[in-house]
Amino acid sequence: MTQTRFDLLGPEVAGEPIPEVMPCPHDEGSCHPLAKNAADRLKAELSVSHPRPTEGKMWGVLVAQRADGGVGFLRAHSGQHDDGAYAEGAVPPLFDVAARAAIEVEGEARVSASVFLRAAIASDPGARAQADALDALLAAHRLELEVMDARNALARSARQERRLHATAEQAAALDDESRRLKSERRRRLVAQEAERAPLIAAREGHLAQLIGLDAARQEDCAALMRAIFDTYTLTNALGERVPLRQLYALREPPSGAGDCAAPKLIGAAVKLGLRPLALTEFWWGPAPPGGGRTHGRHFAACQTKCGPLLPFLLRPHPVADRRAPPSTAVPFGLVVRYADRHLLVVEKPAGLLSVPGRGPNRQDSVLARLRASYPDATGPLLVHRLDEDTSGLLIVALSEPVYVALQRLFLRRQVEKRYVGCVRGQVVGESGEITLSLRPDVDDRPRQLHDPVRGKPCLTRWQVCGRSLDQTRLTLEPLTGRTHQLRVHLSHPQGLGTPLLGDRLYGEPGGRLLLHATALKFVHPVTAEVLALESPPEF
Repeated sequence: MTQTRFDLLGPEVAGEPIPEVMPCPHDEGSCHPLAKNAADRLKAELSVSHPRPTEGKMWGVLVAQRADGGVGFLRAHSGQHDDGAYAEGAVPPLFDVAARAAIEVEGEARVSASVFLRAAIASDPGARAQADALDALLAAHRLELEVMDARNALARSARQERRLHATAEQAAALDDESRRLKSERRRRLVAQEAERAPLIAAREGHLAQLIGLDAARQEDCAALMRAIFDTYTLTNALGERVPLRQLYALREPPSGAGDCAAPKLIGAAVKLGLRPLALTEFWWGPAPPGGGRTHGRHFAACQTKCGPLLPFLLRPHPVADRRAPPSTAVPFGLVVRYADRHLLVVEKPAGLLSVPGRGPNRQDSVLARLRASYPDATGPLLVHRLDEDTSGLLIVALSEPVYVALQRLFLRRQVEKRYVGCVRGQVVGESGEITLSLRPDVDDRPRQLHDPVRGKPCLTRWQVCGRSLDQTRLTLEPLTGRTHQLRVHLSHPQGLGTPLLGDRLYGEPGGRLLLHATALKFVHPVTAEVLALESPPEF
């Protein structure tokens, strides 16, 4: 076990005032100068000790003050490091290392035994032979019924011909023949079911055994996770102690809770009697397979895992409220590019929500403004949405039937959309397609990440429409409409590998997001007129 380092900040920040209130750790794009100085020093160390890591990891620094007034910083990383609990000089984990090791050894042995047993049962030769026999019998039964049905169809056609000239006695005989053939088929179906019953029962028993093992292993894994989380006890500067699981109301903690850099740093500061001043985290190394992380870039503490922990750990130290995302002050009205009694096309400014958000300060939106301006309109109004940071054209339906018709056009991909965006640097090539599947990052919403297995398919076409010394201007066509599709496709290493300028989620914050929905083309669902609307970007 190594000793936690507390490095004093040097004279280069001597003139920087000490914050009276700690900046909110969850603020995107917020990095206090003291924290940035500490992070730069840690990055310089990592450039020597881990210059080319094969796997990326989130690191963090907490600037804190000792009782004697000295200001320095602690360092931490998320998760474990090089198969150990923590790296040289980093703060220790929040869990009891010995207790967790004992639980993991025993628990992983049980889970491994369960996996081995299931594999053995799943590959049992007898069960495989029974399954093959059932498949063969089902095929034979299907063939037998097909032959019987073909024969009966021919007989039915012959009876229909004979009925044209049949006497009453002959017609009755034809009816008897029809009933006999139908009865014969029903009896054969019953007999086939009886023949299959033993094999089906054996298969269902085999499946039930596997399902039971899966359920038992799932419960065993859940119990193992509960036992592991019970090795975490959190303490704040007031001396209050709570088990980690207690802070996640009505649910179990998500995987990795308590292992991020932020809670480990604050927990260590409490033990060392330090006053937290400012915190920042940054990614070091290659991006994860899902994307969303850039080497050296700073990130806010996540909400899903750290949100329930940090308020308790930081008590009673004053912490600033979370800032609202940067917003553009815009007049109440909306620019209308097209209007009739059925629908509108309006222009959303950057910084305005499409629909109301959470909290009283997040209610202004395109939808709220439309409701106020068109009180007689029915239905959901907004047919699609744009990110808060994105500007451009939106289609609005003024009645429920028109909304449904426009939604159908979107589902059938009969609405052509075109965006303009700017990225830093020179993009290689002049055009192309990006097909990365996306899903929400459940541990760090609202971010999306690439997941080739569980993600939804996406397709983006791009073309260079302008170049300057340090920027590339792109025309973008999202053939699918996933959340943050363009932002992730451009920033991901398997996409263009360069984020949009001003992208505070997937790139570097600073200024507005340079992404604008510049053109829409679709067939009016009522008049059948082809509407082609354009809106030039302001950048």
